[in-house]
Amino acid sequence: MKQLCTPILLFVFLLASCSGKQTNLSFELNPEHERKIDALISQMSLEEKVGQTCQITLDAILKKDAANKLIEPHQIDLEKLDEAINKYKVGSILNVSNHTFTLEKWNGIVKTIQDVAAKSSTKIPVIYGVDAIHGATYIQKSTLFPQEIGLAASWDTSLAREMGRITAYETRASGVPWNFSPVLDLGRKPIWSRFFETLGEDVYLAKTLGSQIVDGYQGGTSIDENHVAACLKHYVGYGFPRTGRDRTPALIPERTMLEHHLPPFEESIKNGALTVMINSGEVNGIPGHANKHLLTDVLKEEWGFAGFAVSDWEDFINLYKVAQTDSTIKDAIATAINAGVDMSMVPNNPQYKTYCQEFTGLVEQGRVSQKRLDDAVRRILRVKYRLDLFERPYTKKEDYPSFASKEHMQKAYLSAAESITLLKNDKNILPIKTSSKVMVIGPTANSLNCLNGAWTHTWQGVDPKYNNSNNPTIYEAIKISASSCDLYEGSIMKMVDGDEADFYSLDLKSAVKNASKYDVAIVCVGELPSTERPGDIYHLDLAKEQQEIVKSLSKTGIKIVLVLVEGRPKIISEIEPYSDAVIQCYLPGDKGGVALADIIFGKINPSGKLPYTYPRYSGVIMHYDHKQSEVINANTWKNDFFNPQYNFGHGLSYTKFEYSNMNISKNAYSLSEKEITVTVDVKNTGKISGKEVVQLYSRDHVATISPPLKELVRYNKISLEPGETKTVSFTVDIEELGFYNIDNVWVNEAGKHSFYINNLESTFSLK
Repeated sequence: MKQLCTPILLFVFLLASCSGKQTNLSFELNPEHERKIDALISQMSLEEKVGQTCQITLDAILKKDAANKLIEPHQIDLEKLDEAINKYKVGSILNVSNHTFTLEKWNGIVKTIQDVAAKSSTKIPVIYGVDAIHGATYIQKSTLFPQEIGLAASWDTSLAREMGRITAYETRASGVPWNFSPVLDLGRKPIWSRFFETLGEDVYLAKTLGSQIVDGYQGGTSIDENHVAACLKHYVGYGFPRTGRDRTPALIPERTMLEHHLPPFEESIKNGALTVMINSGEVNGIPGHANKHLLTDVLKEEWGFAGFAVSDWEDFINLYKVAQTDSTIKDAIATAINAGVDMSMVPNNPQYKTYCQEFTGLVEQGRVSQKRLDDAVRRILRVKYRLDLFERPYTKKEDYPSFASKEHMQKAYLSAAESITLLKNDKNILPIKTSSKVMVIGPTANSLNCLNGAWTHTWQGVDPKYNNSNNPTIYEAIKISASSCDLYEGSIMKMVDGDEADFYSLDLKSAVKNASKYDVAIVCVGELPSTERPGDIYHLDLAKEQQEIVKSLSKTGIKIVLVLVEGRPKIISEIEPYSDAVIQCYLPGDKGGVALADIIFGKINPSGKLPYTYPRYSGVIMHYDHKQSEVINANTWKNDFFNPQYNFGHGLSYTKFEYSNMNISKNAYSLSEKEITVTVDVKNTGKISGKEVVQLYSRDHVATISPPLKELVRYNKISLEPGETKTVSFTVDIEELGFYNIDNVWVNEAGKHSFYINNLESTFSLK
């Protein structure tokens, strides 16, 4: 009986000890783990505790030559490793250095590190983390999926979960148990360099897909040897910098923070996410790593987050060097730790040594309390126990026979195929016949790097020598299917002084001259891989050299299929009229070339939908959930100013879908009622099977805080055979139809509301 009562008592104690405001923790604690953690903490020295909060990059323990350059192939310097683990008691390591490793190399690196940790004074294993953001991106021959923005275009939660599951399995095969993913920043600044890492502009889409990725990574309520700890990035507001430049200030009113930026994180925290990574920028003048309100009051106390928060790269240092809110590194450490950051990604050598020494001094001087340090260490150890690192500190590749299996590759292909979005298809030019004579042209036509984007084999993803073999480019995939296919450059993209530079290609004139020999031109445009500060750009305009390909070919009368291989929407308004079809590929991964070719030739019926509003002009960035004041056109005084190239949720199919019989359970509801049920019939009126994303939007017509004209509240991707009709049913909590009022309190108000599905509307009232 005593054994049965202990977990309950411990759980209640932990709830009470964290905060009087807190009612529930984000995941259920293991009582046995907590007892072991208590025992460990009681025996640890101050230096050992501080070391657990220190995360260093792999470079800090690798061998270097006399010029301080890494020796190839990379080798661990055992003296440096011994110093890090046994002198400075370091508890975490990250990164892959400057290029990807084989599975065997990874196994050796992790085992070497963990063997040293096992002989340390505490015998606490190291927790190793990497950015495996669209598959196991830093393991050679791994399965690579579309980047998150493409995954979002699938509007398929099952694919999101499968991407997470397979990525976790293959990452754990390397011995790495911690993944810095998913990115839950909203994609509302398309000029921002990390736009492609987001799940799009919508809150509901991001939070539902994001929580499923977390579920795939962590395996639900338990984490076994096939799963990893998720890390939610970048808490919070990082993706909305005022200028669009990476790691620059954001101005986010509290209501906007509550409505847009916090919900995706909260959803995944409630789904059991074990770690979060902190916003490198600042919000309203407060650096993310110094924001005690967001880190402690909201994340840990209000949401009951039971895991740990890790900084981003050098962000304790940046508090005094960049943000300039602290005058010394010692002050910055105190600020960040006291705000609620639990682990510092220092990450280099010798900076990490300074961190450990200064942090120790802060505790001795009372500037950081022993209680706050113990709390950080407890959270870190909790995750290490949950990952079973004490019993299984490393893995062996032989235990992962499904690594890069046909099943995994098929899932990556399916994810790419269901994400690629057909935006335009005049006169049903697509699909084309395999007997067609095809010209493939453009700077992204023959580049696997462009299909994958950054964070692929290398940080920026631009070095082709590390690419996985047996994955065709767009041109190579089309050539396999077409009876006749030729490649032209059209234009050239190069990295010059750290930025993309575009040049005209001499073969464009030849392409124009030979155009009459072909039935269709597949024009592949886009951008070179880039991310973070190296990915900052000055405008969204597609390079004029790439636009010239379309303009020149259009004069010949050849049919043009414009293919966009891009991490963010580039402006195509000048060349879109010359294009008979437009296909958005996003960054579809290793299998993107095959998936695109299968769509072009009709083996796959496209079903992707835009996860963002595609702008028509570089200077007009509006989102689908705009307000009435934003649509008023001062030139015509009509409500037509919202005029994007393509709207959020747009995407065509090779078949047609008809919507009818939209119904809601009744026309009036009390504010005290719980749910509303909405149904609609969807029929495939075409001649081939297809998938359709049924999207449910809501509108509050009048509210004390100016309401948007519509908001996504539910969606469901369905498959329909020719002539088949399905009734789709949605259940919506009435509380979800509320908003944050003038006091930033969530409320529901009486009044007129509407639901929209496709071109149908049903109106009801709340009383």
